[in-house]
Amino acid sequence: MNRTQAVVRWFTADNNPVQVFGTVVALVVTAFTVRPVGTSGTGLAVLCLLVLESLLLCTRLIPEGRFSPTVQLAVLCVWAVGAAALMSLEHSGASALFAYFVTGHAGYRLEARRALPFAALTSALCAGALLVPWGDHDTSWIVGAFTGASVLVGISNRAHTDALRSARAAAEQSELAARAEARAEALAERARIARDVHDVLAHSLAGVNMQLEVTDALLEAGDVDRAREAAQRAQSLVRSGLTEVQRTVGDLREDALPLVETLRSLLASGSDAGTLTVDGPPRELPVRLAQVIVRCAQEALTNAHKYAPGAPVRMRLEHRPQETVFEVVNSAPPQGPRPLAGAGSGMGLVGMRERLDLVGGTVSAGPNVDGDDAGGWRVHVVIPG
Repeated sequence: MNRTQAVVRWFTADNNPVQVFGTVVALVVTAFTVRPVGTSGTGLAVLCLLVLESLLLCTRLIPEGRFSPTVQLAVLCVWAVGAAALMSLEHSGASALFAYFVTGHAGYRLEARRALPFAALTSALCAGALLVPWGDHDTSWIVGAFTGASVLVGISNRAHTDALRSARAAAEQSELAARAEARAEALAERARIARDVHDVLAHSLAGVNMQLEVTDALLEAGDVDRAREAAQRAQSLVRSGLTEVQRTVGDLREDALPLVETLRSLLASGSDAGTLTVDGPPRELPVRLAQVIVRCAQEALTNAHKYAPGAPVRMRLEHRPQETVFEVVNSAPPQGPRPLAGAGSGMGLVGMRERLDLVGGTVSAGPNVDGDDAGGWRVHVVIPG
């Protein structure tokens, strides 16, 4: 709970210190000033009424909602009649505090359509009691006539409390919404990191696995030199995979991402038959967009290694005025599909689409049916900006 919410909760509490303090002050003042107090006659009547009014005054500390509206009105009526009787019997005038408190409390606890008539009747009752020639009071009837004025204070306090409660409820709803939004952002970030891990590891491990298969085949064929080259290429893929992991962490920290250099590095680590073409006026893309392109390139290269090992791969990066186009095309595999092609989970293309949806981009992927690259595969990405 923040400080603002704590203050609002304090002011809207049924027993906040201000209310308790006011009640205690009223009890102390009346206990020491209301006279006469005795064990017989008028003194006994004053004492009984003083005790009754003090108990009724303490009911304002009972939390709201504990009494039904009917019971609450009955308590207030007894309170008002007792206050008027006490004002007519004692001579200090301090008992008027009970009358002022009862109309103020009625304004706070009752609806305005009930509180205003109640306050008017209480004023008339108190003024009439002071006009009747009994007791030993010196209090003017005008004091009794104005006892109903405090109902306006009660109504104002009620409106203020309701406004504070509404503000408190709005603040709590806002906090809940902020928590839900933070959780959604955290889940989205987890999904993003999961895609990063998938893309980096899938690309690196698929390439390493392919090179190790080539190494094994070359060793069986007795071609040690080419087997050594394939093993060295696998080592290079491991190093580049580590570099990509470090770069992924850097991307999450919004470090600059050299897009063209990264794409060339991906091509060099996967195949000698890869080319990159950059069209349009060069410009530096935001880190998030550059990262999406790199991840799409990794997934496309991984799929090319799986489905078309040894086939040439062409990348094209085109900067247009309102968008960036990235394309990866591989030719048909020279020796037909390899067993590695069936090892995928299908999550790579799903991850690409999820990434592009987050930045408002689109991706299309499918086989090439004509031209020099017939039998191969094409991935076409368009990103606004």
